[in-house]
Amino acid sequence: MRDRLRDIELLVADPGAAKDQKAFRELMKERSRLSEIEDLAARAEATALELDSAAQMVESEKDGELKAMAQEEVSLLEERKKKLEEGLEALLAPRDPLADKPVIVEIRAGTGGDEAALFAADLYRMYSRYADGLGWKAEVMSESITELGGFKEIVFSLAGDSVYERLRWESGVHRVQRVPATENSGRIHTSAVTVAVLPEMEETEIDIKPEELRIDVMRSGGPGGQSVNTTDSAVRITHLPTGIIIHCQDEKSQIKNKAKAMRILRARLFELEEAKLQAERSAARKSQVGSGDRSERIRTYNFPQNRLTDHRIDLTLYKLDLVMEGDLGELVGALVSDARRKALEGGAW
Repeated sequence: MRDRLRDIELLVADPGAAKDQKAFRELMKERSRLSEIEDLAARAEATALELDSAAQMVESEKDGELKAMAQEEVSLLEERKKKLEEGLEALLAPRDPLADKPVIVEIRAGTGGDEAALFAADLYRMYSRYADGLGWKAEVMSESITELGGFKEIVFSLAGDSVYERLRWESGVHRVQRVPATENSGRIHTSAVTVAVLPEMEETEIDIKPEELRIDVMRSGGPGGQSVNTTDSAVRITHLPTGIIIHCQDEKSQIKNKAKAMRILRARLFELEEAKLQAERSAARKSQVGSGDRSERIRTYNFPQNRLTDHRIDLTLYKLDLVMEGDLGELVGALVSDARRKALEGGAW
C-alpha cells in the first residue's frame, strides 16, 4: 500500500493528470484512503516501539516508584496500541466495490395508512439532515404527497463520500411505535415504512436497449388528482422485460423527468441483478448484517420510550429524538463496523 501511495503521488503530480477528471478523482479518493491507512499504521508502529521501551524499563528498573510509573505507562500504551490496531484492521477489511457510489433512496409508506405516510416524511427528513451534516448533495427525484403532508412514496438521490457504504444497511422495513397525530385517544399505533437504498449506476454500467422501453407522457398530478401544470411533462417509463414502471413528474421539463426516471430504472435493474447474485451466495449473506432485502424488518422506533433498536446487531439507543434530527453517526458506524468485522472473517459483501 505504501508503494502504491508513492506511485499515486507521482501520477497526480503529472501536469496532464487532471485532463481525465473522472480518473483523477478516483486517484485522489484512493490516495486519501491509503494516506489514512499509512498514517494509522505509522502511529501503531510508533506506539509499539514506545511499548517495547516501557516494558524493558519495567524489567530493568530497580527503584520501586519508577518501576510503578513505567508499569502504568505500559498499561496506557497497551490500550492505545489495541485501539490503533483495531482501527487499522477496520481500514484493511475488504471494501465493498460500490462503497463510494451515489445512491437512490426509495421510502414508501407501508402498513398504517396516514401515520405510515407521516413517518415516511420523518425518515426523509432524518436522512436529509444526516446528509447535510456530511456535506452530501441531495436531489428529490419523485414524490407522492398525502393531504396531511406525509409521503406515500419519495425517491431521492444522495451523492458524496462513502454514501453507499454508510447507507446500504438502511434497506428494509422500519417499524414505528407512537401515538399518531391523527389519534385522539392517546393509543399507541404500530406502523411500517419500507426503505430501499440502491447504488446509482452510470449509463455505461447498465445496458438498456431502446426497444425494451415504453415511454408515456402525461400531465403531472397532485393530491386529489388535480393537474400540477398544463403541459405533458410527466413521464412514465415501463421496462418491458422486467415490468418495472418508473413515474417522474416533479420537473416541469419532460426531458428532465425522463432523465430522472432513467436513473431510477438503472438503479432498480442493478438491484434486480444483485438479488440474483445474492441468492446464489445466500450462505455467505446469512453471516452479514442483513440481506438488504426491503421486506426484512430491521429496526424499531419506539417514541414513548425514546428508544431505537436495530434488530440485526442488537443495538439499542435511548436517543431517538436526536436520531430523528439526523444524528445517525453512532448507528451507521456500528453497522459499518459490524460489516467490516464480518468481511475480515471471510464473509462476502
